[in-house]
Amino acid sequence: MPSEEKYSISDFSPHLFWDVDRDTLDFEKSKETIIYQVLEFGMMKDWKMLQDLYSKETMKEITLNLRQLDPVTLAFIANYLKIDKTEFRCYKNSQSEQNFWNS
Repeated sequence: MPSEEKYSISDFSPHLFWDVDRDTLDFEKSKETIIYQVLEFGMMKDWKMLQDLYSKETMKEITLNLRQLDPVTLAFIANYLKIDKTEFRCYKNSQSEQNFWNS
């Protein structure tokens, strides 16, 4: 990935990786973590870097298998990737969970 040379983990918003040691993050080995954190909690600048770092195919591969995404993020990434939201694992998981507050 040529864009890896352009960016470092410290270029992302500081709040994204508060729970991990930033020095251990690698753009290839940690792509699931990076993509998830940016989608759920990132700013627009983080999203633009993510698009520069990872192909749509890589994002598709990762996001289809995420266990959890909030509904707005799911709608956003489904639209971006042109995939029906029912194809995502997180959507299937949310449908099978019982919601005790609304029962």
